[in-house]
Amino acid sequence: MKKLLIVVIMLALVAAVLWYFRDRLRRADHGLKLYGNVDIRGVDLGFRVAGKLLEVRTDEGDAVHPGDLLARLDPQPYAHELARAAAVLAAAEADQQLKQAGYRREEIDQARAALEESRVVASDAERSFRRQASLVAGGGTSQQNLDSAQAASDESRQRMKVNEAKLKLLEAGFRAEDIAAAAAQVAQAQAAYASAKLRLQDTQLTAPSAGIVLTRALEPGAIVPAGATALSLSLEQPVWVRAYVPESDLGRVPPGTKVLVTTDGQPNKPFHGTVGFVSPRAEFTPKSVETPELRTSLVYRLRVVVADPDGSLRQGMPITVTLPPTP
Repeated sequence: MKKLLIVVIMLALVAAVLWYFRDRLRRADHGLKLYGNVDIRGVDLGFRVAGKLLEVRTDEGDAVHPGDLLARLDPQPYAHELARAAAVLAAAEADQQLKQAGYRREEIDQARAALEESRVVASDAERSFRRQASLVAGGGTSQQNLDSAQAASDESRQRMKVNEAKLKLLEAGFRAEDIAAAAAQVAQAQAAYASAKLRLQDTQLTAPSAGIVLTRALEPGAIVPAGATALSLSLEQPVWVRAYVPESDLGRVPPGTKVLVTTDGQPNKPFHGTVGFVSPRAEFTPKSVETPELRTSLVYRLRVVVADPDGSLRQGMPITVTLPPTP
């Protein structure tokens, strides 16, 4: 009985030791390898306006830099449009200045002189009427002459009132509504001018960022509709890697994790990367990176931003993402 007890205790000790080391081995971080593909972004470039293609300055395979001129449309129709818009804007601004400044001093002086003249005429007509009225009583003139004098006096007074109103109108200047309407016309003309200027600028197609020309879709002389693809560009930055991680290792690659990226052709030349995004949704491993043990596994997609690409990474290239072991 005593020997049996000793054997049981020894077996328990051995089991405890084995469990301890197995747990240590299980907990040890021997690094993590993930598989995926290079994901280089591209962009299809086209003109925002329609026109006749005048020049294409790049060809497939050419490297371009931000702001490089890649192609041009015939600018003449849009240059004429800009000139018309500039003329309309100048006319609207001149009309606004006129409305704000009011009537010219010469016009006001002319209206004042006309008023003075009408006052003199009205005064003379009034004296003539009174003279005729005094003569009618003594038979020195006819009733018809009196009526004519009265009509002339009334007409001269009305003309004087018209000239007074005209002078007040000129001195007051334009109404606030006229000035506001002129300002609105200027704003409308400015918008049309800015639009015409932008359309003229849009006859030039420039590179949005550094990259390589993949496709030259059009040739000079073609009539290009707005939005049609003229060139396709593969962007140099950013260079991303799509990789997939199983749920059991998901916690080891949070955003911000530093990793190494290698290709099959240059396994000894790692690139440095940072995990930038981890998908919140599980998916089956894509066939392009499928391994026998992961054919039916659910994994999570992550994106790695490569910090030091040298141009050797190509779209779709298979890669290995390595998470170095924790010391």
